[in-house]
Amino acid sequence: MLTPHPAFLRRLVEEYESLRAQEAARGPAPPSPRSLDLAYTLCVSTGTRDVRLALDAARRVLGAVPESGSGPLTE
Repeated sequence: MLTPHPAFLRRLVEEYESLRAQEAARGPAPPSPRSLDLAYTLCVSTGTRDVRLALDAARRVLGAVPESGSGPLTE
């Protein structure tokens, strides 16, 4: 399986967690389209089908890579 660039994966996790925290603070409501998109991208990037498993997999990958070693992601 291909592994996503750590900087890309880190950005996905941070954005997803931040957005979900904001949504949770607003009260019960369905996830926003952006949350669903980020969850899908996390799942595809980690080869999983559940966002909780995707977050666990992403954290394992990120834990194995020094943060300074991830380098910038150029577009």
